[in-house]
Amino acid sequence: MKRIFGNNPRVVVQGITGNQGKLHTEAMLKYGTKVVAGTTPGKRGQTVHGVPVYDTVAEAAEEQGANTSIVFVPARFAPAAVLDAISAGMETIVVITEMIPQKDAIDFVDKADKKGIVIVGPNTPGAIAPPKKAKVGIMPDHVFRAGNVGIVSRSGTLTYEIASHLSSARLGQSLCVGIGGDPIVGLDFITVLDMFEADEETKAVVLIGEVGGVAEEMAARYISESKYPKPVVAYIAGRSVPSGKRMGHAGAIIMGSEGTAKSKIDALTNAGVPVAERPSEIAALVRTRLRI
Repeated sequence: MKRIFGNNPRVVVQGITGNQGKLHTEAMLKYGTKVVAGTTPGKRGQTVHGVPVYDTVAEAAEEQGANTSIVFVPARFAPAAVLDAISAGMETIVVITEMIPQKDAIDFVDKADKKGIVIVGPNTPGAIAPPKKAKVGIMPDHVFRAGNVGIVSRSGTLTYEIASHLSSARLGQSLCVGIGGDPIVGLDFITVLDMFEADEETKAVVLIGEVGGVAEEMAARYISESKYPKPVVAYIAGRSVPSGKRMGHAGAIIMGSEGTAKSKIDALTNAGVPVAERPSEIAALVRTRLRI
């Protein structure tokens, strides 16, 4: 079974000398994540927040034992950065970058899959395992608290909002994963549902979807056909989005009758998954499903 974090994630930040790389390296270090290296071609020998910088991920792996990468590299250079991480044998690669061309995403997702490497994203906020086990991403960590609810989401901001509602209701999280808002992503809902099923800490799952594509319908079919053993509740954003209108993410676009909020809500409801009308309703649905 794929895992997002191994027992000892040692993170290399690709693009560490850029503004976003510096900012989020500092935040991840404060959270307790083991950021052991960074990369920016031509800047080997520098340091950022005490983290040594290398030219390639292979150097970071050899000299610092890096096994997990997070990519803060502009879209035109990001595919090469991801391929660098794949070649270096990273176990997990979190691709924060958005607007990567689909053909490039297809290529590196395929290459990673063939090597058993987990790609999170592209266009993802990353993943976080509270309390301070690991954060490889850009989440505002103050909204998360330790607990037994897993979150898998296509939307970064909705992840934060719903995690905040859960935390306020004393429903902490075991692991929160943003699978990414682009049409082509590495991890999907089904793979993360498998991870949560195997995770003893996770007792319930919150699935956060949005219009566009058929990922939520496929997840609903999987939940139904596999008789998924853990309670799942959901929220689907974009109930009022008209056909052909993009909503935020590149993957959040409805074409004709496919990918509508209604089709996703109907599929999940038919699979026995209650769907909240508002993010604020999620906590109550989780409590009901957990009978607490």
